[in-house]
Amino acid sequence: MARLTGKVCVITGTASGIGAESARLFAAEGATVVGVDLDAEQATGALTIAADVADEEQVRSALAEAAEQFGRIDVLMNNAGINPTDDGSVLETSLESWQRVQDVNLRSVFLCCKHGIPHLLAAGGGSVVNVASFVATMGAAVSQISYTASKGGVLALSRELGVEFADRGVRVNALCPGPVNTPLLKELFAKDPERAAKRLVHIPMGRFGEPEEIAKAALFLASDDSTFVTASTFLVDGGLSAAYLTPIQVD
Repeated sequence: MARLTGKVCVITGTASGIGAESARLFAAEGATVVGVDLDAEQATGALTIAADVADEEQVRSALAEAAEQFGRIDVLMNNAGINPTDDGSVLETSLESWQRVQDVNLRSVFLCCKHGIPHLLAAGGGSVVNVASFVATMGAAVSQISYTASKGGVLALSRELGVEFADRGVRVNALCPGPVNTPLLKELFAKDPERAAKRLVHIPMGRFGEPEEIAKAALFLASDDSTFVTASTFLVDGGLSAAYLTPIQVD
């Protein structure tokens, strides 16, 4: 099935991970994909645009270029984000580190929605998929305070926009992945296998998600399969957020 045939999809952060997998899957489903990333050479898409998604003029220009090139925008997937190691406990995280994460993870979603939704309205409607995280719904003793706060902001923003534009044909949903086997996670956990094991024990499925699994969830939200879904918290986390105790694997 080509569930995105004829649709123009703009995806941010397509150089790797969830963004790259989503770009490939959307294209395989018939979409014309525009990949927006700081690293346009590594980005995936029929058209790739270099842009800092925390910069308003660059966001406005990138979306205008996509619409001018292909005549419309039907789907906007705001996926770009960072999770740096200097973002930790509120007692240790500097204001500079806090703000850098907020700018890339939350400000960028605001800007992409501000300048992207008008293009969806002009096309007669469409879908916005904002990538949040399972951490937006629960707390952790080992904190990444700015990352968690930024993803909570993405979740609330998506809910608000989903309600605001529901009767104008634009659906807005927050996609909330659990821990995903991306280069960022591999780098983090390769340095500390014990830290990885502590996280795995909380996931009922006993493994991290794969980028293609998150891309398939994004495809559902982007496509007409989800025409009655908006303002939702779409968790794809292997059961993590629902678990009090998880199964113990016995050899």
